[in-house]
Amino acid sequence: MSLINSILTWVMKKRIHDIELFMKYPHEVQHELLTGLLEKGKNTEFGKKFGFSDIKTYEEYRERVPVQTYEQMFPYIERLMRGEQNILWPTEVTWFAKSSGTTNARSKFIPVTTEALEDCHFKGGKDLISIYINNYPMSRMFSGKGLAIGGSHQINEFNPSQNSYYGDVSAVIMKNLPLWAQMIRTPSLDVALMDEWEEKIEKMARITMDQNVTSLSGVPTWTILLLQKIMENKGVDNIKEVWPNLEVFFHGAVAFTPYRPVFRSIIPDEEMRYVETYNASEGFFGIQDQKNSDELLLMLDYGIFYEFIPFEELENENPKVIPLQDVELDKNYAMVITTNAGLWRYSIGDTVKFTSLSPYRIRISGRTKHFINAFGEEVVVENAETAITYACEMTHASIDNFTAAPIFFEGNAKGSHEWIIEFKTPPDNREEFNQLLDKKLREINSDYDAKRYHNMALVPPTIHYVEPGTFYRWMKKRNKLGGQNKVPRLSNSREYVEDILAMLSQLST
Repeated sequence: MSLINSILTWVMKKRIHDIELFMKYPHEVQHELLTGLLEKGKNTEFGKKFGFSDIKTYEEYRERVPVQTYEQMFPYIERLMRGEQNILWPTEVTWFAKSSGTTNARSKFIPVTTEALEDCHFKGGKDLISIYINNYPMSRMFSGKGLAIGGSHQINEFNPSQNSYYGDVSAVIMKNLPLWAQMIRTPSLDVALMDEWEEKIEKMARITMDQNVTSLSGVPTWTILLLQKIMENKGVDNIKEVWPNLEVFFHGAVAFTPYRPVFRSIIPDEEMRYVETYNASEGFFGIQDQKNSDELLLMLDYGIFYEFIPFEELENENPKVIPLQDVELDKNYAMVITTNAGLWRYSIGDTVKFTSLSPYRIRISGRTKHFINAFGEEVVVENAETAITYACEMTHASIDNFTAAPIFFEGNAKGSHEWIIEFKTPPDNREEFNQLLDKKLREINSDYDAKRYHNMALVPPTIHYVEPGTFYRWMKKRNKLGGQNKVPRLSNSREYVEDILAMLSQLST
């Protein structure tokens, strides 16, 4: 295995030069990419409709093609799923990434072209390792196996006779991985892609607990479940007793900060490394490229052209949209992408903040539909996670999951926020935790603070402390276990909060 380690390490490091190139010339790379995408898509149905052949500049593209929501793109995607081709992209589309539907109640299906797999998702995976090896040249991760926790896939029910499939993006990627990548991962695909999540966790634990696992990849929530199952099976106190050579966890999908104390208890190793990625159904967007910062380098040569909508413009009928070169530091932007999967000016639903403009680095700040703004307070996911992390630190607590929603005005009663929190370690003092959470939110969000001033519009939040396993049971009830599925952190409606409270009420009777 040492020879494989040496060869792969050498190959991965060669990519660093290309990354440095787009960091140095970001606008030129993005301009060239948009030109190529328009050329590739000009003879598709969508390209002909909007006259891609005549578009010569970004400004013409912005004026001619409207920003697309999923609902607007779905008629095209549905036809693709039924077997029609050359609608959004010229090459054949046989794979679709099924999103968890966190922006609305129903699932979304995103086309995954060969170009998107090769030049975006696979390239992102290779770059993740390249950057990691560049930062840690003494790494021995290739001396063992990489354990990846993914979702599942199934035959496309809209077109079952055409070898067409859909599933979690992690499953789509795993199923199509090149041979060399399959050789260095575990467990086998027949287990990794199982659709019965509880059985899959059990099998993954039994198979991998006696292997030499050196790296982990996955969503923190489900990774914790697997590690706990392995420790239970082995009868050990921490995972390093099982995998002494484990050195890195590549994670994404949810903010990691609230989970960090849990991982420290499961993996009590100061040398353990945690590397964040920003990989979604629609594409691979960012990689944590610095040792001592959780900022994400925006990857600019993956066949994705980026635009941004300032957060304050989101509710406008014709919001202002700006290219990469016009963004500013520390402002919330909704991300709009044009991709080599045939997504044209598609509003992905995520919001980001730029932490650096040279090179372009970001932090994920939330979702365009995952916020609370019932009273003009504009609380985004980043605010909620910062506040709950602070309250946990000050009260020696650690969380498993949470969600929050508004309590609307009713009669003479003032508004508020209602939180449901499941702890790994409960706080020393619940009242203190509640006060600290509210206090921190006021510190970091001036709009929330203004509404809380003298309880004029908002009174202190209502916080429910729920039993361990509550969110697991709720996700299972909704058939949302595993894969890319994650608990919606914030909602401007009470749909999720009331569903959880109703479930708890039924359990107590």
